[in-house]
Amino acid sequence: MRLQLGPILAAALIVAVAACSREPGDSSRLQILNVSYDPTRELYQEFNKEFTTYWKATTGQDLTIRQSHAGSGSQARAVIDGLDADVVTLALAYDIDAIHLNSGRLQATWQSRLPHQSAPYTSTIVFVVRDGNPKNILDWDDLVGPGVEVITPNPKTSGGARWNYLAAWGYALERELGGLDRLYSASAEEVESAEQAAAQFVGEIYRHVPVLDRGARASTNTFVQRGIGDVLLAWENEALLALEEAGEGAIDIVTPSVSILAEPTVAVVDTVVDRKGTRAVAEAYLRHLYTPEGQDIVARHHFRPRDAEVAARYADRYPSVRLFTIDDVFGGWREAQSRHFAEGGVFDRIYSESAR
Repeated sequence: MRLQLGPILAAALIVAVAACSREPGDSSRLQILNVSYDPTRELYQEFNKEFTTYWKATTGQDLTIRQSHAGSGSQARAVIDGLDADVVTLALAYDIDAIHLNSGRLQATWQSRLPHQSAPYTSTIVFVVRDGNPKNILDWDDLVGPGVEVITPNPKTSGGARWNYLAAWGYALERELGGLDRLYSASAEEVESAEQAAAQFVGEIYRHVPVLDRGARASTNTFVQRGIGDVLLAWENEALLALEEAGEGAIDIVTPSVSILAEPTVAVVDTVVDRKGTRAVAEAYLRHLYTPEGQDIVARHHFRPRDAEVAARYADRYPSVRLFTIDDVFGGWREAQSRHFAEGGVFDRIYSESAR
């Protein structure tokens, strides 16, 4: 799907930005804050430069875009606690839902405002291993092999960590049931048995985790820079960036047989933009992610673009992998969060058991 800002919208923007907030002492410069998660730093550094150029050409106004990055869950909490984000670009829909539910700073309908349920790009979960893959890690079962150390961040603070956890859980369900499609045709006893096996498998993975960092980028640094661990569970885009930066002969990427479709989401923070008068620029900023120019930047930073033509140009970057969705297997983010990651949920139980 392509969304382009045509002449009518451009004219409307010129009128609307007159009310946008400005930096003190500068009557022509606008400023917005994008509160994002760890692995998007480089993406938004380039996207912000492109968008400010576009905005200047369209409206005649200068624009400053500030960035904030940390674990997705931590970022959502910061916005709930008062951080004045004009837009949030977080790792998963639940973190934006949490802002609505716990602060009312954006509307419940936020996800219906943009195409693809406000997820302008996707990713998935892959393995990063040492050069030559000395532990021969090829699929999820290999993560629990003798002596294997797994690096993954804390699901309590990191959206990427929650995707990692659910990807492993979905793999275990598929293995036990002989296919994820059997979730809805198997008997209740078979599904319960498969869920118990999945809990045991994921718990065993955490017994192989020597340290839980707060965010995905911190885990990447633990693995690549500090040299801890045999395998890093990572966003595909983060893995490709790490491979690019580490250079030849340092690390390799392994794509497992099955993984989860990770769909980072974006939203305008209604109460902030209405108070500051920045709604027009904030909404245009997020819509620009869907334009061919925005999608090309997305692809250059190793996310999977939604635009079919752009995706085709970068198809050789993305290995084919069977992907399941959180809706298909877990009933959506609210149900997954409540069951697995809330206080006293499944993660708390299996992690406390794995620490014994």
